[in-house]
Amino acid sequence: MGRARSLLVGLIIGAAFWGAAFWATPLYSQTAAPGPVTLDQILDGIERRYDGKGFTASFFQESILKAMQITDTAEGRLTVKRPGKMRWEYTIPEVQNIITDGRTMWIHRPADNQVMVGKAPEYFGGGKGAGFLSDIRQVRKSFTIQMQAADNPDYYRLKLTPVKPTAELADIVISAAKGSFQIDQVVTHNSYGDETRIVLSNYQFNLDPSDAQFTFSIPKGTDVVKMDQF
Repeated sequence: MGRARSLLVGLIIGAAFWGAAFWATPLYSQTAAPGPVTLDQILDGIERRYDGKGFTASFFQESILKAMQITDTAEGRLTVKRPGKMRWEYTIPEVQNIITDGRTMWIHRPADNQVMVGKAPEYFGGGKGAGFLSDIRQVRKSFTIQMQAADNPDYYRLKLTPVKPTAELADIVISAAKGSFQIDQVVTHNSYGDETRIVLSNYQFNLDPSDAQFTFSIPKGTDVVKMDQF
């Protein structure tokens, strides 16, 4: 996959943060259990938290493309169904949807009358594009995991390094709330020095979203762009 295509998808899928104020005010006020917590215990807690068929959450995202000095922000709603199905519905700054059934990915931009179509594994496979959220158990298989000191004492911070690194994914850093094990921030880096962040909030767990939400019928007259053209 060329860098031009990687940067394009980075702008679209991205990730987010709320700056210093995010860490100054905890999203959760949880009291950790006494005694040290092991990495396996944290991973067990995260897996239990995301063990249902699906969930939804609000997201706020920022993508920073270092070489091009571009910063892009957006927000919307995410719906996930295990395994591999995701629907990112953007409302700000403009309406667009990123939809995948685990095989195909569609990016629909109604204002441009355009749909971009690609193979989902190229963009979400191996945890890329926060794809690990659609099958949380792949984390142990696909990454070397290290505990890091968290800036916020109410959170666990884990660094995920791919077993098979690529230019598009160098590492992922996740922040999970103590007590609930809910992942509230995802930060990804690529080999070019670009950084993307996602902050997730307003979760609804233990849902069973319809499979119809993860497919897309291209409207007649819509301009179709194949992602492998980039």
